[in-house]
Amino acid sequence: MGAQAPLVLASASPRRLDLLSQIGIRPDAVLPADLDETPHPRELPPIHAARLARAKAEAVARLRPDAFVLAADTVVACGRRILPKAETEAEAARCLDLLSGRRHRVLTGIALIPPGGGLKERLVETAVRFKRLSHEETRLYLESGEWRGKAGGYAIQGRAAALIPWINGSYSNVVGLPLAETAALLAGAGWRAGG
Repeated sequence: MGAQAPLVLASASPRRLDLLSQIGIRPDAVLPADLDETPHPRELPPIHAARLARAKAEAVARLRPDAFVLAADTVVACGRRILPKAETEAEAARCLDLLSGRRHRVLTGIALIPPGGGLKERLVETAVRFKRLSHEETRLYLESGEWRGKAGGYAIQGRAAALIPWINGSYSNVVGLPLAETAALLAGAGWRAGG
């Protein structure tokens, strides 16, 4: 039996790399796809997440046709609205204000292109509920800086865990990559951990 083709992660997210290592998956290379991630006009959140994951996988597979190319894109959606990856405190504050006391969805599109082509995809959705935030809770969370660069302006694996009394679905999806579904996608395509 020949050597297994390498696994390339088409993502710049250190969280995705950490999550994969939790389940014993260590990509042979990390090669982020440089794409415009702006939603199309009236694009619904699930379609946006799936489209970006597919586009990232396809872009990197063109550079590494010899590899299993794994890509993902996570969006936080409040109704039909896609929340930004918060880059400023004001943006994070707007996200937290919108999420306070409400349920929202975290959607991750996963795309895998095996060596030689073909495309395998999954879309995973987790429902998340924030408690109603006081001004003090919002202020303290913003001061923590954890929101920086996070979709929806929060990180469930950090201080925001104290603000989230309920989730329904994959916890790792909310962190940035649904692990059970990703492992199943890789196994179904013939990639083996430690192979």
